[in-house]
Amino acid sequence: MAVKKQMRRLTRQDACRLTISRQHLDGAESPAMLDVFRDLGCVQLDPIRHVERTQRLVLWSRLGGYDSADLAALRWGSRSVFEYWAHAASMVLTEELPVHRYRMYHMRDLQQSRWAARMQAWFDEEPELKYALRDALLTNLRENGPQLSRDINGQHSQHSRWSNGRYVSIILEYLWYRGEVMVHGRSGNQRLWGLAETFWPETAPSEVWTADEVTRYAAQKAIRALGVATPQQIRRHFTRNHYPDLTKNLKHLVDEGVLEKVQVWHEGEPLKGEWYLHQDDVSLLDRIQAGDWQPRTTLLSPFDNLICDRDRTEQLWDFFYRIEIYVPPQKRQFGYYVLPILHGDQIIGRIDSTMDRQTSTWQIHNVYQEQNAPGGAAVATAVRGACESLAAFLEAHAITWGNVPVSWKNLAA
Repeated sequence: MAVKKQMRRLTRQDACRLTISRQHLDGAESPAMLDVFRDLGCVQLDPIRHVERTQRLVLWSRLGGYDSADLAALRWGSRSVFEYWAHAASMVLTEELPVHRYRMYHMRDLQQSRWAARMQAWFDEEPELKYALRDALLTNLRENGPQLSRDINGQHSQHSRWSNGRYVSIILEYLWYRGEVMVHGRSGNQRLWGLAETFWPETAPSEVWTADEVTRYAAQKAIRALGVATPQQIRRHFTRNHYPDLTKNLKHLVDEGVLEKVQVWHEGEPLKGEWYLHQDDVSLLDRIQAGDWQPRTTLLSPFDNLICDRDRTEQLWDFFYRIEIYVPPQKRQFGYYVLPILHGDQIIGRIDSTMDRQTSTWQIHNVYQEQNAPGGAAVATAVRGACESLAAFLEAHAITWGNVPVSWKNLAA
């Protein structure tokens, strides 16, 4: 009679350390930038530069003061990464194009995609105008090559009513979702739009995957990026909400020995949910559980991959985090653009700040310490070191300090 294998157990600390290691936020040697993309799967894009744009902060948290030319080379030189929708508008890997191509084709299917059906109805409201404008945009890009958003808007604004400029932006986004146009470059926040067929490098894969192939791949990618994950956490990560038949595919991956079910325990109780671990990370987990783990202190973007699932962040770190950008100033609890502080395997606080580029000064308004977070000079020194590293990356000539916790008083020394 076969003996049932006992389910592997992780403490919540093990799960946190595994996640931090898989996302290159521990003290191990930093990898190449492309390998960061490979392990994260996607890096979210956001135009807000109150401190710095999130895509730059996410990479800084892992690589330190990298050369922005290296990122530009990946985006516009080798085109190893491109802009598309993952768990939000993101930079994703060209080598994983079959995963994202599935979504592009899904966005063209009126039967499967409610978005596609809504857009069809939108075009049909003014068919003579909107379809003609779509065709004119594609013809323009085909004949004249990639162009900045503002130039395209200017060229097509005279064709009809006042709303045409807005229609141009909507139709470009529509074509981007469908994979017909791509972002070929940027000037600040302005996108350089061009045909997708002229964007891809020769090395771009041409395969078209089935729904099951996409889900098998994307689920493994999400689980590895998260260390361990529940089905709900998988759905919220990487290709957010695009995991056809996830339950069936997770079962097959477990049956094949690619994944295993584990338990995550905290304070004598297992955390809720079915947790999955990838077999390729078992040896890393073994080392972590044996005590072979290096901590580091850094700051996180509000949109960082580690904390983009707010419920998971609260479950694993007891850290309640919400972005207050759209909250009226008088109702904000912590501030407009707040950077969580990752210290080892804990999230110990948050920093409310502004980068003043006119004076080259990083203005830290408030530093908040989480309840039960460690205090003392050593922790404050580690946090200050992370702040000084970010200030150097921001090319700030000075840091100004506002309110700091009493137990971290030497932050501002």
